[in-house]
Amino acid sequence: MSVFAPIGRRIGDGTIRGRVKGGDASPTSIVFLVLLWLSLFLAFAFLVTLIVTTIIEGSPRLNGMLLTEYPASRPEEAGARPAILGSMMVIAFTALMTLPLGIAAGVHLEEFSDRNNWWNRIVELNVQNLAAVPSIVYGLLTLGALTAIGVKDKNIVIAGATALSLLILPVIIIVTREALRAVPIEIRQGSLALGATPLQTLFRQTLPSAVPGIATGSILALSRALGEAAPLLILGALVFVSFDPNGLLSGYTTLPIQIFNWTGRPQEEFHILAAATSIVLLALLLAMNAIAIVIRNRYQKRW
Repeated sequence: MSVFAPIGRRIGDGTIRGRVKGGDASPTSIVFLVLLWLSLFLAFAFLVTLIVTTIIEGSPRLNGMLLTEYPASRPEEAGARPAILGSMMVIAFTALMTLPLGIAAGVHLEEFSDRNNWWNRIVELNVQNLAAVPSIVYGLLTLGALTAIGVKDKNIVIAGATALSLLILPVIIIVTREALRAVPIEIRQGSLALGATPLQTLFRQTLPSAVPGIATGSILALSRALGEAAPLLILGALVFVSFDPNGLLSGYTTLPIQIFNWTGRPQEEFHILAAATSIVLLALLLAMNAIAIVIRNRYQKRW
């Protein structure tokens, strides 16, 4: 047995290597790889073309008036100040409403819930399914809930923040669970072996180690919410606002809604203004993604 075993292993290894090598070099694999790179190149080319075209078109209106003036009937006098402030306020309240609840739910499902319990399995399945629901459905859900409790004025900041919170809440829960799963089990076992309670282990070891992943995923989810317009339009968000939002019950507009309004105007000057506003929105999204990258690179731990 000892004489033939190495031979068998060598033959088996050679057979496996031959199959892997033949599979990598097979015509099917080569065609698939070419199509994959071609699709990535086309997507990237379209994205770059869109960004460059938008920058070229909107660059004449990238000035201080765009950031400080209010919308007006004359495009040369119009600005996006209420939309910028409205977007920042809605996203801020969305973060305040979603992050504590989403992180707490993710921690409970990953660290403390019984995965063999049928109820917990149903909750996990629904969370995964809700992450793929179209955003307009959450707008309709928020609209129905506000109508059921008797809220008449639905185009207010708190209503928009609620719709966006429902939109990204499943994403925050999934991101939190994945970040906690990335923490080695040995850290938990070592903490518990030294006499720490499960809660002490969570707050002093597991959760701090998962902060980079949670923060990165949360910022990316908020970036998605920043670019949403459909659920806010369902709630009747204003498309022409000549005042600054000043609270949870204030009327508001956001950058995507303002862009939607200006692109629907027949005058070419409003289209240029919409392109300039799109650049501002893109800059905010890039800034949020840059913050996520910095947090990940600064606090990420490797085990």
